[in-house]
Amino acid sequence: MILTPAQSIIAKDRHRFRVINAGRRFGKSTLISWEMFAMAVANDNARIPYYAPTRDDARDIMWGMLKKVTEPLIVDINEGRLEIIIRNKFGGTSQMLLYGWEAVQERGKGVGVKNNHIFLDEVSKYKNFWQGWQEILRPTLTDLQGGATFISTPNGFNHFYDLYGTEAKDEDYKSFHFTSYDNPHLPVEEIEKAKKELPEDRFAQEYLADFRKSEGLVYKEFSRDRHVFTKLPDVSMVKTIGGVDFGFTNPAVVLSISKDKYGRYWVTDEWYKTGMTDAQIADYVKALNLEEIYPDPESAGGIAELRMRGINVREVVKNKDSVRNGINVVRELFNTNRLKIHSSCKNLIWELETYSYAEKKSGQNEYENPIKENDHAVDSLRYPLMMDNALSFREIEPTVFWGNEVEENPAI
Repeated sequence: MILTPAQSIIAKDRHRFRVINAGRRFGKSTLISWEMFAMAVANDNARIPYYAPTRDDARDIMWGMLKKVTEPLIVDINEGRLEIIIRNKFGGTSQMLLYGWEAVQERGKGVGVKNNHIFLDEVSKYKNFWQGWQEILRPTLTDLQGGATFISTPNGFNHFYDLYGTEAKDEDYKSFHFTSYDNPHLPVEEIEKAKKELPEDRFAQEYLADFRKSEGLVYKEFSRDRHVFTKLPDVSMVKTIGGVDFGFTNPAVVLSISKDKYGRYWVTDEWYKTGMTDAQIADYVKALNLEEIYPDPESAGGIAELRMRGINVREVVKNKDSVRNGINVVRELFNTNRLKIHSSCKNLIWELETYSYAEKKSGQNEYENPIKENDHAVDSLRYPLMMDNALSFREIEPTVFWGNEVEENPAI
């Protein structure tokens, strides 16, 4: 197999963790299949897993290509498990396996396993990425000092955006950026045709691998530059409140929020976990010692657990307009610079940058209902802000924000 010049740059790199931001039809799948095969041959008893957003994606994207590349050295193949075992250069065997990201969400998957290298494809589409990576997959690389390759086309400013450029903080990481034009086998006229047919932002994201805001965002007012902070200002806080979204298969989310004397809200911490019972969630909330808790009104069992622990549970209104009204409250707080998110709240930031409306129907001027996904943290944000009468507080005194620093009541 002959790699393109751009693919060769990546293949020759020896950083432990590689983040590849590439446009559509760059040749990502070809590169991954070749590298999986090369690593399996070069290491005795190697284990090389590949992940795609779903198991069906893994089969459709990689299975046929990987079988073709590895065919000369195949010892055993399991179509049901999507597993290939080949003969390596030491005379032993090495193993390659294909998974959907949902396998990572099943507790225990990967525990006790030792991986040589992990390939993660279309990373921007993964749900609950940070928990899956940090708590489950990353530990499987420790014993063998293995590495990982993260590869994707952008999808707004989500976790893949955070991964890209990690080398600035960690020398084990290296980021790459390639466009669809970097594939010499892809006719330029096809790319130019797409450029004419697609909206500018869509083309820039899909073919130029440029990070752009997703279309139809609910919280389009949110901006990392304007609304993310790293240090609380030296200002009096009047109370601490929390929002809770219960979940077991879906993530359970608890947000800790401080409200200052000027009526501004500061989200200081997030707890974002799967596989947690209502009782475990309530225990965590109890330990936070927040003054008021606003939980999902539809979780009767979770609310009962909170009240059993003596937690000050406040009612959250639920009616046909409550979601829209709550969203409007949060949007207005962002719009007036009265809501800030701590940089450590990665899942909340990700959801704010991906939570979207369903596509407009023909002849429809405005978006109607948000899509019910990537909404657990934003729901936890909406509950307390909506019910704390966020839009009714008095006009605050003039305040100037300079990045992460706050100057109160400056001379004007």
